[in-house]
Amino acid sequence: MAEPITFHGRAGRLFLPEGRATRVPCVVLCHGFSGTMDRLFPHAEGCAAAGMAALVFDYRNFGESEGEPRQLADIDGQLEDLRAAVAYARGREEIDPDRILLWGNSLGGAHAINAGADDPRVVAVVAQIPFNGFPRKVEGRTARQTLRLQAAILWDALRGRLGLSPYYIPMVGAPGTLAVVATREAEQHIRTLSGDGGLWRNSVAPRAFLRMARYRPAPERLRVPLLVCVAADDRETPEETTRALAERAPEGELKRYPGTHFGFYDDPATRERVMADQIAFLTARLDGAR
Repeated sequence: MAEPITFHGRAGRLFLPEGRATRVPCVVLCHGFSGTMDRLFPHAEGCAAAGMAALVFDYRNFGESEGEPRQLADIDGQLEDLRAAVAYARGREEIDPDRILLWGNSLGGAHAINAGADDPRVVAVVAQIPFNGFPRKVEGRTARQTLRLQAAILWDALRGRLGLSPYYIPMVGAPGTLAVVATREAEQHIRTLSGDGGLWRNSVAPRAFLRMARYRPAPERLRVPLLVCVAADDRETPEETTRALAERAPEGELKRYPGTHFGFYDDPATRERVMADQIAFLTARLDGAR
């Protein structure tokens, strides 16, 4: 069972392994740009089944956490939220404060790398289809569609400067529509999420992309092992950019899987295979840290 938790106005869930006799290691999991913690419950359950605690949480402005404007990804604030989640985990009597591991998906992968680089007590980091800058060209997006998206970003940024409510756009949509990701695969992905009663909302304040365009993970600063998991046909976080993270890390390891970015979410076989590899990596690093 997951325990509802709160820390610094952030909402989360703590998954503890059954039959624990001593303090256990804990994986702190970070979701992607517009994600919510409920999308990571299967990953947290997998960690708990492997004997590790798992903490998932919503960033400020999303899901069950506090913060305004809603659906605005505050990059620096999200890093603060991750550090607060780690501090909360270390303060729990069931958790060994010196056996904290970080796991991040997409933008959360960049956060996990940077937070791990700043925290010498973190044991290891997993970055799944991690963000490492925007691709120069997005396959299937026309110049007109790119201009529409850029105009939405600038209009929303101006509204923010004026203290007005955000100009929201969909995170994912059908080809040709105004959305952050507008592909057939994204459209299929949104259909799998529609009507499930979860926390996720298909709406974002696009001004966040101005800060995100200048944000990068720094794996070269890591002093602990890093596992980077990439998708061979990923168009959102392309392999040519994500592979570089493993190559630049002092103790980097790369695992490549068939499929696309959304396959990591929607394909149960891919998700199970990736999760098994990630748990094997984390438990091996825990064994080596004893």
